[in-house]
Amino acid sequence: MTQVQAPEETTLYLDLYRRMLVIREFEELVQSLFLKGLVHGTTHLCSGQEATEVGVGSLLTNEDRVAGTYRGHGHALALGLEPQKLLDELLGRATGICGGRAGSMNVVDLEHGLIGCFGIVGGSIAAATGAGLAFRGTGKVGVAFFGDGAINQAYFYECLNFAKVFSLPVLFVNENNVYGEYTRSSDVTAGTAMARVEAMEIPGQTIDGNDVWAVREAVGTALEGVRGGEGPAFVEALTYRFVGHSRSDPGKYRPEGELDSWRERDPLKRTRERLVADYGVSDDALDQLEAEVEAELEAVRDAAIEAPFPDPAQPATQFKG
Repeated sequence: MTQVQAPEETTLYLDLYRRMLVIREFEELVQSLFLKGLVHGTTHLCSGQEATEVGVGSLLTNEDRVAGTYRGHGHALALGLEPQKLLDELLGRATGICGGRAGSMNVVDLEHGLIGCFGIVGGSIAAATGAGLAFRGTGKVGVAFFGDGAINQAYFYECLNFAKVFSLPVLFVNENNVYGEYTRSSDVTAGTAMARVEAMEIPGQTIDGNDVWAVREAVGTALEGVRGGEGPAFVEALTYRFVGHSRSDPGKYRPEGELDSWRERDPLKRTRERLVADYGVSDDALDQLEAEVEAELEAVRDAAIEAPFPDPAQPATQFKG
């Protein structure tokens, strides 16, 4: 029996589903443009991790400060960066969010609170901790996204310790997608992330990172404490990337059947199914929404390809405080 939710909640989760769709379509578009030689340098895609990024982003304000990873297209889009400005940036165009200078791994969008995506593993942890230091007593938070590989970096221990000792308003979000680059994290990690966090007496929990409802519930509770002056919090979101580490990685190190198993838990698939079952949204309405997103991204692609390149003699002017 369908359990129809309140209209405002249905609208909220339809919007979150749309954001997740935009991220998935955007990443597929980036891959196709890379293969055509239009995206230079390397790319790191986040396909499969959309529920964590959108769930967290939906609970933040533009006054908070977020530090993403080199797999950061989803972080930027989840916070509200326009796909056009992001794709223009990835194609090195003057109309990009950073004037075509940042490329795929180092996007900054201060208007929506993104202080940077960091190519250094664990660099986001330090940046968000610094934001937390500036935010004490303001109700604002610093948020660090990082992968499971980062919990073996010195940044992790030093910054979480610092944040706890000085009770900084920082939310640490570990997007545990099973692999650190090409290596299964459990093969090179002693113990668990939660055990390390508990040793520092930082409140934390492990959640299903492919369930946008679970992400919002856990992160919402964590943010209440962080904003209320209780110090840092930690969330480990269990998720999975459907693509290789970077554009040149076919992912042949995965055990047979692992990818198929995780695709059954695809966050887009699960969100759509719940919108139909619990919110009374029709399949036709969702089909139309998906077609609209696909058409939007096609227009974004065409405009980005036609956009001008920057003048090397002129500085970028897109950085705004």
